[in-house]
Amino acid sequence: QVQLVESGGGLVQPGGSLRLSCVASGKILSISDMGWYRQAPGKQRELVARVSRGGSTNYADAVKGRFTISRDNGKNTVCLQMDDLKPEDTAVYYCNIVAGLITTSNYWGQGTQVTVSS
Repeated sequence: QVQLVESGGGLVQPGGSLRLSCVASGKILSISDMGWYRQAPGKQRELVARVSRGGSTNYADAVKGRFTISRDNGKNTVCLQMDDLKPEDTAVYYCNIVAGLITTSNYWGQGTQVTVSS
């Protein structure tokens, strides 16, 4: 059984910082991409950041220069450092992992709330 455990969400003021982490447990083979998505009320879920097995990163334009994604392959962990947070960043953030040896599967975390408000 695969489980993704997220932590780090919370309430911060504009300009503040949060660090989200996601740890994958269970039997997971050949993890490839790891990333973070978010969904704000009334809006579609969108990709925030993604990092490949080799370390290549991709960010949504709205978070470039403010967010940094990283991973620890040995610990099956992906983190998202969020700096200079804005009210527009308020959303539920979901961890996502793509993995599979011969076929790939998507695994999702339970979601963690990030609220940016004064």
